[in-house]
Amino acid sequence: MRSEEGTPAPGTVYLIGAGPGDPGLLTIKGRRCIRDADVVVYDYLANPALLSEAKAEAEITYVGKRGSDHTAEQAQINELLVAKAREGKTVARLKGGDAFIFGRGGEEALFLAEHDIPFEIVPGVTSAYAVPAYAGIPVTHRGLASDVAFITGHEQRADGTPDIAWEMAAKSTGTLVFLMGVKNLPLIVDRLVANGKPAGTPVAVVRWGTLADQETLTGTLGDITEKVRGRDFHPPAVIVVGDVVRLREKLAWFEKKPLFGRRVIVTRAAGQVGSLGRALEEAGAEIIDFPTIAIEPIDDTAPIDGALADMAAGKPFEWTIFTSANGVDFFFANARRAGYDARILGGSRIAVVGTATAAALADFGLTPDLVPSDFRAEGLVDEFRRLDVADKRILLPRAKEGREILPAALREIGAEVVVAPVYRNVPAKPPVEPVKEALAAGRVGFTTFTSGSTVKNFVSLLGADGDLPELMSKTRIAVIGPVTAKSAAKCGLTVDVMPEVSTIPALVEAIKEWVTGDGGRGTKSE
Repeated sequence: MRSEEGTPAPGTVYLIGAGPGDPGLLTIKGRRCIRDADVVVYDYLANPALLSEAKAEAEITYVGKRGSDHTAEQAQINELLVAKAREGKTVARLKGGDAFIFGRGGEEALFLAEHDIPFEIVPGVTSAYAVPAYAGIPVTHRGLASDVAFITGHEQRADGTPDIAWEMAAKSTGTLVFLMGVKNLPLIVDRLVANGKPAGTPVAVVRWGTLADQETLTGTLGDITEKVRGRDFHPPAVIVVGDVVRLREKLAWFEKKPLFGRRVIVTRAAGQVGSLGRALEEAGAEIIDFPTIAIEPIDDTAPIDGALADMAAGKPFEWTIFTSANGVDFFFANARRAGYDARILGGSRIAVVGTATAAALADFGLTPDLVPSDFRAEGLVDEFRRLDVADKRILLPRAKEGREILPAALREIGAEVVVAPVYRNVPAKPPVEPVKEALAAGRVGFTTFTSGSTVKNFVSLLGADGDLPELMSKTRIAVIGPVTAKSAAKCGLTVDVMPEVSTIPALVEAIKEWVTGDGGRGTKSE
């Protein structure tokens, strides 16, 4: 759209509360705005994982402010938002927590309004109550606190004194939540006690709440300053003052999860973190989404078109074998393109490599006739050796780069095998530096691989500088099964965790068992 003068009509700026840290706490509208944006401007406390929601071509600009270290001053940020909007671009402005709770969102909104830039406010989950909740502390509770006050920990008057009504805060029987107050904790404690707050009042300080780095320190107004100094606590942290802190002893749920405090790299295809990511997060892990492969349709559809035409003409295959959920999805995508539905398989028995592939088949209303106990191509080979498939036609819709062990073995026992590629795996190009930094700092508990392709592409992406052995020495390597383990070994990686059954749930359980069992003692670097 353009104005009457021919210049672009200004784009809309969305001031988005990005939540307290856990990417899962971003609102649905916030995610939609990021996906639609031409420009994403984000803060220090906005989780960079949210940037994966942005379009590939979107401009990404970091304007973080950490203490006195400012990448950009507030005036510069304001001007940037206006400038990008005047280019006709949609702007997603990500601010940690909620933009209107000590996030200076009001200042940015006023600046946009003064410059006739359209904007919308997208509220976020504020750390003021989300962080205490992840620490097992409800900010209100019947019989303990019927009100709560959110207080900035560093707002000051011109004379340098905090702009807080200390007498009222000290006399409150409700909960006091201080944001951005760790540096001023001694002053906060002194002012509360000096104005009548009992020194025995419970206090909790929660650092990096909702993330793998979450740490919670409890005490009282009388001893919390020394405890924080002794643990060398640094921002960002939320301070909770009040009797509700005592409930943490029974309600601390997040820190009790088996994978709490662990970061896990997931290398599955872009958009397919899916069940693995969810299961890891449910166990308390923080996910680093690092897709090393991308799944694409094939260009040459002649083999699958020919197979579909045969089936439609009354020349069915005795068996159709699916070795992955992707194979199922892309087979039916090709079938729909050619004008067929699930009935095209009516004359064929169906075999799948495992339960995940069977579940994908169920989405199309079909149940496999054969699922081997060993969820690998080798398991299928063993099953078919016991069947009479000599001179029988078998269709194998699969990845273009699939292993040859299955078709070769079937031909060896006399079957006529038609390999019909329906998709291909191509290397993905995710941002590498954040992952290398996390590995180098020893902040990654596990790196997971679910196929040989994920291993090879991971090594290709991170091994260019020759520092891969050092990087991987500080993480544990978890693979889905023996085939992936062999690929890891060929690439010089030592496998630490492998389930007995090659499934995603079994992989997650194996990681949990490693952490809670003997394997959880120490790290590789030790």
